[in-house]
Amino acid sequence: MNATESPRLTVIGTGYLGATHAICMAVLGFEVVGVDVDQRKIEKLASGEVPFFEPGLPELLSKALESGRLRFTTSFEEAAKFGDVHFVCVGTPQRPGSDAADLTYVDAAVRALAPHLDRRVLVVGKSTVPVGTAARLTGVLHELAPAGEEVELAWNPEFLREGFAVDDTMRPDRLVFGVASDWADERLRAAFKPVLDLGTPVVRTDLATAELVKVAANSFLATKISYINAMAEVCEAVGADIKDLADSLALDDRIGGKFLKPGLGFGGGCLPKDIRAFAHRAEEIGVGQAVSFLREVDDINRRRRARTVDLVRELLGGQISGKRIAAWGAAFKPNSDDIRDAPALDVARTMHGLGGHVRVFDPAALDNARRAYPELRYGESALNAAEDADVVVLLTEWSDFREIEPDALAQVVRHKRIVDGRHALDAARWRAAGWEYRALGRSL
Repeated sequence: MNATESPRLTVIGTGYLGATHAICMAVLGFEVVGVDVDQRKIEKLASGEVPFFEPGLPELLSKALESGRLRFTTSFEEAAKFGDVHFVCVGTPQRPGSDAADLTYVDAAVRALAPHLDRRVLVVGKSTVPVGTAARLTGVLHELAPAGEEVELAWNPEFLREGFAVDDTMRPDRLVFGVASDWADERLRAAFKPVLDLGTPVVRTDLATAELVKVAANSFLATKISYINAMAEVCEAVGADIKDLADSLALDDRIGGKFLKPGLGFGGGCLPKDIRAFAHRAEEIGVGQAVSFLREVDDINRRRRARTVDLVRELLGGQISGKRIAAWGAAFKPNSDDIRDAPALDVARTMHGLGGHVRVFDPAALDNARRAYPELRYGESALNAAEDADVVVLLTEWSDFREIEPDALAQVVRHKRIVDGRHALDAARWRAAGWEYRALGRSL
């Protein structure tokens, strides 16, 4: 096949990254087969159901299925016969009992696909992996594929933000192509032609650099978040105001305001495990000291959760046990149902463990939270969760929570006390309405 012709795509792994990529590529005009070993997940997607919350994606799935350009299978043999470019989009969670990334699913995907590759094709890793993984997997492909060294491996890291994944896939701010040949670069450019036609910048680089880009980006963002939260600790110690400090820093165009919002800190399936895996891998290759600061970045982030519980305890006069607490939020961020390493649920569980009567509400993540933490109680709405509450704790900055009127909330609570764990509310407005308002890094 001509290197510039439109390739047929497979997407291996139909979780958050893979399903989004498969659906969006089909909508952009490619023929796509999604592959997964989970039959239930395949059946859901094939019937038009997205198995996670992501704004705009269900509508695109319906459109892609109706077009006939998207279908799903559990057969790697079928995928190999169909595809010219195979995207590997499986998860790389934190290994149990270790900071290292668990590459079980990546290795399994490549080893399941390789024996069926009997012609020249491109396998493209999108999963976040430790540097050096691509070189190792290249050897696996050449060993197991009937086509041998005709099968090439490239790396194309993903930069999806949950809640904005459709835009980030179809209109990304950049594409990174880690390739070992001009042919692989041409194949990737053909596989992203509609995106490149929008003028999207491309960085062509080697495999190792492409592997590093995602973890380097996430480590930088995590550092910026933890930096402003470290400043919040200083502000609390001296009676300064972290919001005014952050606003002042944001006006410096060398710094900027993005990811400079103080509060409860980061969670989710990427930042925490990526910085830990990066630090672990750096130690393995003998450069651990270069990124040793990431351990403190992680520690600062964890401390935010404990400090939020402290704020609640202080507002309750030193005692959480026996108090009614409304916990607004379960997802690690708004516009998502992802509860992986969610600071909100960590705080809720800690308060529950201290004897608090905690009731949680989240607009999208309640089902996931109930399955993971059945010991917690759950409300049917923000106001329902706050009925007779001694304190309300805002833990995920959903717009639903920001829009609640202080007077309306006052009608259902027992005491007008609120801890704003995300600096999402107008402090002056809530205090003017008679509320005791506390937030990390802010003076009374």
